[in-house]
Amino acid sequence: MRWISKVVRGAVIILLLVIVGAVAWLALAPPALLRIGDGYAAKIVCSNVFIAGRDAATVLAQDVQAPGNPALKLIRVSVDREEGIVTARILGLFAPNYAVYRGALGCVSVPDGDIRAAHSPPMLEETSVAESDEPWPDGGHVGVDADDPVSSLLKNKDLAGPAMRAVVVVKDGRIVGEAYGDGFSAETPLIGWSMTKTVNAAIIGRLMLAGRMSFDDQDLLPQWHNDQRNRIRLSDLLGMESGLAFNEDYGSVTDVTRMLFLSPDMASLPAAAKQTSPPGTHFNYSTGTAVLLSRIWMNRFANKTAAIAFPHDALFAPLGMTSAVLETDEDGTFVGGSYLYATARDWARFGQFLLQDGVWHGQRLLPEGFVGAMRTPTPTSNGIYTQVQAWLSGPGGSNRQFGLPEDTFWMTGHDGQTIAIVPSANVVVVRLGLTPGHLGYRPQLLVKKVLDVLAPVKT
Repeated sequence: MRWISKVVRGAVIILLLVIVGAVAWLALAPPALLRIGDGYAAKIVCSNVFIAGRDAATVLAQDVQAPGNPALKLIRVSVDREEGIVTARILGLFAPNYAVYRGALGCVSVPDGDIRAAHSPPMLEETSVAESDEPWPDGGHVGVDADDPVSSLLKNKDLAGPAMRAVVVVKDGRIVGEAYGDGFSAETPLIGWSMTKTVNAAIIGRLMLAGRMSFDDQDLLPQWHNDQRNRIRLSDLLGMESGLAFNEDYGSVTDVTRMLFLSPDMASLPAAAKQTSPPGTHFNYSTGTAVLLSRIWMNRFANKTAAIAFPHDALFAPLGMTSAVLETDEDGTFVGGSYLYATARDWARFGQFLLQDGVWHGQRLLPEGFVGAMRTPTPTSNGIYTQVQAWLSGPGGSNRQFGLPEDTFWMTGHDGQTIAIVPSANVVVVRLGLTPGHLGYRPQLLVKKVLDVLAPVKT
């Protein structure tokens, strides 16, 4: 029976060698997908802990698990509150990735692990502005009765949707209803995901009003000077019609996941993208395009310090969006496609600003026609996307399908973030949550019920 013993010993040795090899592989050269998962976890936990004041374990259990990938359950995070560093590792051991808190600039992904470099770009001075007791939007006073028709409507969980975190309804410039999910309040900053794209576009609009940019600008990046990409216009990028290749699939290792969680300089990936079709001939929704837009408008400043201060000085401060935190990548470029945190009331301020055609307190902050372009479809998108980083349809169907006014336009973001702007009814509806698309939630149903109460159609 010695041969059996030898076989068993040989099998054990082989198994140990396989385990040692696997551990060495995971330690020295972890797969990109694992590093992306850890980068995602580190960034989400960091922003929610340090900006929103939430519990790290809760964020890991809820927000990080939202995509549903079973590998995410293996991630462990550690939070160094004193240094503002969040580290995420598979099984607490492998494929480490990092995020660092930088005060008024929120959190930054640090995929290269260079924590010191993460602090090297110019920082934004932190300001603390207490809201006055004036009525919203000029102050923080919101006199909504819980028994008001809209407030009663928002108690309907089917209308508010799964894992709703905040709903704010504005009529004629005043909040007439709001509701918050368990653990969230009017003071909780919440991520807008791709609603950030529309805000980033408004920042460009501020520069347009000052005569520093225009829709027809070409030759937009130094690396495009000597090839056909120098013919791409700013308007092509704003309408997602640049012709640049970019894979927006979040389910694996793709352009968008590499950019967000593996690249210290996020703009470098879409800036190097090949042009696969002539500008203005093909629609390709791309978060990489939004990051490029950030890089392009920031390049209009003589130095990065002035560029980093611009969103606050030119947009957030005038609108009273005191909670707004727009985050950058490690290189200091704003992640203009994804990473804006703000309270629901501040998101509502921005929606009201667009409802008022880019005018605030009688002062025009966006060029005439700019918001109109946000409401004008691009032919290449089959009429669902607009010329300036907004949508003419909400998730899953057109306005007409849900009985909404034809002039309704939308800001939308990952996991159920929406702002519906209805000029004809003078209504804005903000809905924020953690509601993955596979759940099939349709915010149009909520908006329709709100309009039925506030602005019923006369027949």
